[in-house]
Amino acid sequence: MPVLQIEGDDFTLGGEPFRIISGGLHYFRIHPDHWADRLRKARLMGLNTVETYVPWNLHQPQPDTFRLDAGLDLPAFLDLAAAEGLHVLLRPGPYICAEWEGGGLPSWLLADPHIRLRSQDPAYLDAVEGYFTHLLPPLLDRLATRGGPILAVQVENEYGAYGDDTAHLAHLADLLRRLGVDVPLFTCDQPADLERGALPGTLATANFGSHSRRGLAALRAHQPTGPLMCSEFWNGWFDRWGSHHVVRDPGQAAEELDDLLSTGASVNLYMFHGGTSFGFTNGANDKHTYRPTVSSYDYDAPLDEAGDPTAKYHTFREVIAKYAPVPAEPAPGRGPKLAVPGITLTETAPLFDNLPFLGTPVPSEEPLTMEGLGQDFGFVLYETVLPAAGPAVLELEGVRDRAQVFVDRQPVGVLERENHEHAIAFTVPRAGTVLSLLVENQGRVNYGAGIHDRKGLLGQVRLNGTRLTGWTNRALPLTSLGSLAYGSGGPPAAGPAFHRGTFDLDTPADTFVHLPGWTKGNVWVNGFHLGRYWSRGPQRSLYVPGPVLRPGPNDITVLELHATRLARTVDLREGPDLGPTEE
Repeated sequence: MPVLQIEGDDFTLGGEPFRIISGGLHYFRIHPDHWADRLRKARLMGLNTVETYVPWNLHQPQPDTFRLDAGLDLPAFLDLAAAEGLHVLLRPGPYICAEWEGGGLPSWLLADPHIRLRSQDPAYLDAVEGYFTHLLPPLLDRLATRGGPILAVQVENEYGAYGDDTAHLAHLADLLRRLGVDVPLFTCDQPADLERGALPGTLATANFGSHSRRGLAALRAHQPTGPLMCSEFWNGWFDRWGSHHVVRDPGQAAEELDDLLSTGASVNLYMFHGGTSFGFTNGANDKHTYRPTVSSYDYDAPLDEAGDPTAKYHTFREVIAKYAPVPAEPAPGRGPKLAVPGITLTETAPLFDNLPFLGTPVPSEEPLTMEGLGQDFGFVLYETVLPAAGPAVLELEGVRDRAQVFVDRQPVGVLERENHEHAIAFTVPRAGTVLSLLVENQGRVNYGAGIHDRKGLLGQVRLNGTRLTGWTNRALPLTSLGSLAYGSGGPPAAGPAFHRGTFDLDTPADTFVHLPGWTKGNVWVNGFHLGRYWSRGPQRSLYVPGPVLRPGPNDITVLELHATRLARTVDLREGPDLGPTEE
């Protein structure tokens, strides 16, 4: 493929003027069997480029493990983009934000209590160099300079919103160059952060979702020459638990896009297709109050969570056609969906009865953090023996993020970081009572100063003012549920339990799990972890990619963290419920 050049105030490609009209889609939020479909729909909307982040924490889940397989086969994704005739903007981080767990930074970094992320801390820089040394060599042949689709590579991500250490950005840029990246580099920042986040000699771009001319004027004031580009045109937004489903009017968004393109600037739509933060991979924000993000990353994007065109797809296609060629092929339609109402979950495996199959207890005097246990996602179960009977007040110095409290494995309450809760009162029935704290990592903070977000119990635990010691810490990553001991459903469980059922299909297709009457937990279909549900909303369904399903029998497993109702049923429906759009 031709090589992107910066000539004066313009991009050129193969010596000809070129405008980047790109859209974001994250391969790690899309089932790999759907990559080709989403890329084709990007081309049909009129995009000539796609953009993707790269999640360090999935590619290198442990310091000695690096993955480029299955849903993380980035070279295969890039090859599919090239086959579709699309260029690629690659944003490898190391920090990516993306409403993704920890902003993509692996949790094992936080096992070092002194590490300073996104800085010149040698411990951090050594880890980053190890990551790039694994990631980049398989991608070099996909650079445009070698005939591949990668036009340009981003240095860090919105660094000006976090720091102003130009030496750190220069170090990362030098590392990319040293490891063979010879296409243009660029940075991106919100207009107010350009001075802090830019790197002299590297193209600066701006992120915004409205007032395009104002944003581009700020970019031009900062960077007197060079192409103008909005690297994140926010055409939608993400949702958090306990709020409403955020949408943006398609007509209004199209007007803003038209205004932006009328200036001659290049653009990357954020997002073209949001997809899903499957499993435990959603992030969170903490601007004095912790706010975890939902599993759906629908983002009210031109392609919805299931990859179907929305009204925004069609309005954007019409706008793009005013400024660039749009394929003459018809716009894509909706894909097939399936429904299976009333699936009964006939088997139950109480969590406390299955602890030996889920994790190994580690003794300690004080509670250990999740990172101290070498764990990235999921839950930690902390247990200790209480010395005396009587009224008690339990105080937790730091809950990260949601602690269910059990006395002799009977539930007595919940403490939530989001609500700034630290204490709970109950009665200890006898000396020797077992106190259990099941702590959920609801997503590490992905933006701002709070990214040093260690999970589990932080600091001391006190009962009636006295420090509790002598703990067992059991990591529960829930990566393998195959050894759970199920029994018949029986009466409703009082505590956390896994519930399993089966359903038969003739022809698999996309669908959505709805869980009316359930409270909070997680869902797996055929072992594939869909994500979290919570009656708090707004999200009330979970997307099931069709390739996860198979003809014949399929199984569904629900971890319900609270009491279950007698009728343990779930529905597969043809559409989602992402919640009300106004508070």
